[in-house]
Amino acid sequence: MSTEIIDPRIFEIREDVDGMYRHLEQLTKDIGNAELSAKVQEIREKLGDPFLFVIVGEVKAGKSSFVNALLDAGRDVCKVAPDPCTDVIQQIIYGEEDQVEVVNQFLHQISVQAPILESISIVDTPGTNSIIDHHEEITERFIPHSDLIVFVFEAKNPYRQSAWALYDYISEEWRKKVIFVLQQKDLMKPDDLETNINGVKKQALAKGISEPNVFAVSALQELQGNFGDSGFVELRNYILDNITGTKSFVLKLESNLATAGSVLNNIDSGLNTRRQQYVADVEFRTEVRDAMDQQETKSNRRVDGMVENLLLDYDRITSDIRKEFIEGLGFLNLAGRSLRSVFSSDQRNTREWLNALTRKLEKQLRSSFQEKLETGMHDISDSIKQMVKIVELKMQASKTILQSDHQIFGDIAERRQDAIRAIQSNYTAFVENTENFVDRELFPTASSFVPDMAAGGGLAIIGGILAASSQGVVFDVTGGIISAIGFTLAGVTLFFRKRKVISSFDEEIAKGRDELKRVLEEQVKTYTARIKERLDQNFDPLDVHIEEERKSLDQLESKSGEIHGGLQKIEGDLSTMTS
Repeated sequence: MSTEIIDPRIFEIREDVDGMYRHLEQLTKDIGNAELSAKVQEIREKLGDPFLFVIVGEVKAGKSSFVNALLDAGRDVCKVAPDPCTDVIQQIIYGEEDQVEVVNQFLHQISVQAPILESISIVDTPGTNSIIDHHEEITERFIPHSDLIVFVFEAKNPYRQSAWALYDYISEEWRKKVIFVLQQKDLMKPDDLETNINGVKKQALAKGISEPNVFAVSALQELQGNFGDSGFVELRNYILDNITGTKSFVLKLESNLATAGSVLNNIDSGLNTRRQQYVADVEFRTEVRDAMDQQETKSNRRVDGMVENLLLDYDRITSDIRKEFIEGLGFLNLAGRSLRSVFSSDQRNTREWLNALTRKLEKQLRSSFQEKLETGMHDISDSIKQMVKIVELKMQASKTILQSDHQIFGDIAERRQDAIRAIQSNYTAFVENTENFVDRELFPTASSFVPDMAAGGGLAIIGGILAASSQGVVFDVTGGIISAIGFTLAGVTLFFRKRKVISSFDEEIAKGRDELKRVLEEQVKTYTARIKERLDQNFDPLDVHIEEERKSLDQLESKSGEIHGGLQKIEGDLSTMTS
């Protein structure tokens, strides 16, 4: 005859559930939420716990014999006929060695090397009349976690008040796990036994149990091998069907899976909020970069327009000077200034003429360039100021979706807000510091302007610094061109070298034009790009946070998806067990 009270199929699925909970526990650790991790760990630890049976009843009701017979361990798991004066609760668990651990004055934990105890743990209480005074040990430590509460009565007298008094202490929600056993039925006549069984049912109904389960057993007959009369077959079948068997086990695991699913859904909800915040932050950074790129493009277009206007003036002025220069090289003009300058080394009059022509060219360029250069550079300055303003507005409009009081990811929200606060503080300090807008590498002469103009603020003086600096660069170039031309024109027999001299003049003017264009375009555009880069660097804390979030979210969402897959598989396996 089979004496199994546990369906062997449950262990494989319980291993799967444990594996799923192990991954869920690791996920909570990866998240960094200690409270959630502790909750999952506690549930997981209890998954592997043996089924817990709590045995209560009067002294001399035969509880120890009943436990030995029920477990069929081939040995005395509980000592028969313990000292009736003792008031110690015994928790009997599996152990590699038989030993007793004193937990406290009311509780001893007894390890017994019996294979059945790897699946079932027993709490054997002293007589109910001796534990009423410290019933908390039972009702708080064991009852809430029990799978079955067995009230064992002496079959001859199941009406003693102390047992029912302990029953009254059991919370309403745990009473569905209670069964009643009339032990030592072999000492009763069948009619008297039936009367007592009905009496227990009546008492249970009065206590609020709608369908009380009452069993009459004889541990002595069971241990002697009289299985047909002992009553344990019916008891074990009930336990297998309703407590340790497939149906109850599935219900228990479904409850565990529902708990895991609830935890996972909470995590998923938090991850979804984090993902929304991540997407919003990425969009924000994209908008900021796009805004700065657009302003840089506008600035560069203004640079192109300014350079084009300056070069048109350059071409007009140098063209007029070229005509005058060619006319001055005519034979009559040269002869009129000094006939000797053509045939001797005395070139005083020719030099004076060339110097005057040089001064005229420089004066016209200065006069023409000054207003356009300053206006153009101030327009470019406005583009940069607009860039700063747009970034400030973008920061004010940034979305905060993940709040610092989020129950799971509040710390992530705090780190993000710290990054935002750092950006705002650094950005304000950057804009207010004039030095951040002075690029001495590109415009060395700008340094002399800062002390006098610093009172106007960094952005207010950009146009002035750039105009003065760029103008200095421009006229350094033109000065070099004029000097080169003047040197080329020096010498004897000027008239007879006229074509070569004009060609040299044209080459120097063209070279100067190219240099002017290059200097203006490269330096001013580079300046704008550097300011944009410096502005963007203020967002480094948020960029670091965004990149960390990308990696973290990808990993956490992937692990969550794997756990969801494991949950679905286990739910499918459970459905096949009950189909």
